[in-house]
Amino acid sequence: MLKKVAIIGAGAAGMSCAATLAKHPEFAVTLIDIDSHTGGQATSIPLDQSTHGASSLNDGVQGGSQIFRHTFQFFRRYGYEPQPVKLQVAFGKGRNFWTNVFPNALVDQHSAEIKKLLRVLTCVKYLMPILGIMPVKTILRLFRFSADFSNQMVLQLLALFLGTGNQTPNVSSVLLERLFNDPQMKLWEYDPDTLLPNLPLMYTFPNLNNFYRDLAAGLRVKGVDIRLNCNVTIVERGKKGVVLQLQDHEEGQSTGQPSTETFDDLVICCPADESKNLLGQNATWREKYVLGGVKFFNDLTITHSDSNYFRQIFESVYDPKLCAKPTTQERKNQIAFAEQEPRSQKDGWLGFRPMYYMHSYVSDSTKIEMGFNCSNYQHQFREELGENKPPLPQDQHVLQTIFLNDQEKDLWTWDAIDPSKIISYVIDPFLAI
Repeated sequence: MLKKVAIIGAGAAGMSCAATLAKHPEFAVTLIDIDSHTGGQATSIPLDQSTHGASSLNDGVQGGSQIFRHTFQFFRRYGYEPQPVKLQVAFGKGRNFWTNVFPNALVDQHSAEIKKLLRVLTCVKYLMPILGIMPVKTILRLFRFSADFSNQMVLQLLALFLGTGNQTPNVSSVLLERLFNDPQMKLWEYDPDTLLPNLPLMYTFPNLNNFYRDLAAGLRVKGVDIRLNCNVTIVERGKKGVVLQLQDHEEGQSTGQPSTETFDDLVICCPADESKNLLGQNATWREKYVLGGVKFFNDLTITHSDSNYFRQIFESVYDPKLCAKPTTQERKNQIAFAEQEPRSQKDGWLGFRPMYYMHSYVSDSTKIEMGFNCSNYQHQFREELGENKPPLPQDQHVLQTIFLNDQEKDLWTWDAIDPSKIISYVIDPFLAI
């Protein structure tokens, strides 16, 4: 007898769950989502290729590291290949600038603290029940790291790792330890000299709209009933199963009459606050406790081509004044790499072409603004140019600026972005535990 399973949410988690259950013939899977597309926040937007050098952009999810092997398996199963890219970052501005591309003063200044942090992470690993649950900000104060090192380097790098924005200081310190030391979680090796290693390998994703379209088609062939533009308004659990009230939903409006359907099991692949609301009074005390322990804050992501704004906020072009002394051959080689005229490569760029950007606000160094140069990062821009070609002019690049937590929007500088150069914008909730 078939077991009817409903999955609420057709984002990455819901699609993965449906794909796993579809392998087993004893399950009849129904996948439900209020949106008109699968993939959740993993979306692509069209671009004017004649202006920006590519016809599309992955705007919600940029890429990942080699630990994303299960994601890569899904891509390859449907004929898509993740593409390698050597990571370049540019954090801070002026005296607070640092990068993993060439030696710089801030990294040299905090050399002793970088080595010390590696020892502290070892302590966290072996004293996890005590130290691991402490917030990162507490560990940094407890072991007397300087505020400059904590705010300009550690917290910014962890925000890049986790995407936790201005809530990063409240993240449990065990996550910082695991992201450097756990073979299943770490993105890169910890570099005891520079914190972030020089040009580590990352991967960019294929066109995510196309991938999730093909994945959805493949799931339908396997018998998965995918219902988009469908909202779950009520969840009732009882001895005979789970009863869902379903409502058609298009363009933000409910349409038609609601209906009910009974399933044997339910998997909720939604954010914690949505899951708690769905369960309502039927939630157990454990569910209320766990789901209620997550807070969400709204970010504003603006995709644009205002390179003047980017240059004012970040160090986006190579400046020899930012280099530290070339005291070793390795440092000389890194400077020589950064000084090159930029040229496209299969795995990134020759020359200083940062992809990830971050800086602290002058008025509050514990708060940050994030940015991406998508033209430097995503592989389709290099592929269209061809190998060993110079980049397009800066004012044709596709950039993203992420303003964190709308409760602190008095810090935001979004009104300085030229409105005529905005490609798209979206408000995204991000979570902090």
